[in-house]
Amino acid sequence: MTRLSELGESHIISRVLGRNPSSTHVIVGPGDDAAVTAPEGRLVSTADMLVEHEDFTREWLDWKKLGVKAAAQNLADVCAMGAIPHGLLVSVAVPDDTDIACLEALYSGLFDEAERAGTALDCTVPIIGGDLSSSGLIVIAITALGTVGEESAILRSGARPGDSLYLAGTVGRSAAGLDLLFAGARPDTAGPELRSLIDTQLAPQPDYGALRTVGASAMIDVSDGLSLDLARVATASGVGIDLDCSLLSDLVDPLLPAAEFVLETRATGGSGDGVGKTEVAAMAEDLALSWVLDGGEDHGFAASAPPSAVPGVGWRRIGEIRTGHDVSLDGTPVPASGFSHFGK
Repeated sequence: MTRLSELGESHIISRVLGRNPSSTHVIVGPGDDAAVTAPEGRLVSTADMLVEHEDFTREWLDWKKLGVKAAAQNLADVCAMGAIPHGLLVSVAVPDDTDIACLEALYSGLFDEAERAGTALDCTVPIIGGDLSSSGLIVIAITALGTVGEESAILRSGARPGDSLYLAGTVGRSAAGLDLLFAGARPDTAGPELRSLIDTQLAPQPDYGALRTVGASAMIDVSDGLSLDLARVATASGVGIDLDCSLLSDLVDPLLPAAEFVLETRATGGSGDGVGKTEVAAMAEDLALSWVLDGGEDHGFAASAPPSAVPGVGWRRIGEIRTGHDVSLDGTPVPASGFSHFGK
């Protein structure tokens, strides 16, 4: 084990950036006071953080998967604007007794996800700069940059009544994975069905490739929960959104085994109320549906599109845009529920 405290900052940076790809749009990359790049079009910028105890815990920490997650949550925001990723600014703070191999694994995950996005969108996504610091907690702060043509950005405010609502990727799987982790399931002991859900929580995989075929009027990265993020689209666009429960079944049904596992664990390890298997099965569908409606961090893309611009491969229809101002499920209003750092 080689602790970071035994190495100089310059040596650490050279180690972790060994895989950084070269790119024609990067004129000056890591190593100078600031990066110099040549974006083609308008610059799209976003920033997001992962903070220990708030966003993850060391109990189930996997450094490489943490890197994947950190990259994915930022790249998904850029791509949801209809932009092509341009580069990442990566700032990391970790305890000084951290093994250099852990930091290398973190950056390996960052590079893997950036490469996956680049392959899907035919671009190169380098790390163009950042910072490294010592901290009692692990903190990863990333700024992702992208480029988009003039008047080509896809906003939350473009949905119109009569549009259909589509989803690329998934929702609910990451929330299910998180509840599985809290219920004691672990990737190295869980069966394939449950492990895949845990993997979605630890290392989400946005469907970047689907964005090549979208003709969206509005779009959003579903990071905080479908009901909450769609409520944001409804507010920005001045419309109502109705989800079709029958069109969500393909998202709900694969989560039922996880819901049963979580409910059975709660029943046997909680207050001892003795909830039976029949009751658990009846409750599982409600829990799975709540994951789909309210669970975040899959980083699926929800988009509206008019009938003349139906999205292609990778998209599924899940509802309709209507007049109004709220989100509903088969006509019944759905509370805008999801993740918020400050509870509201």
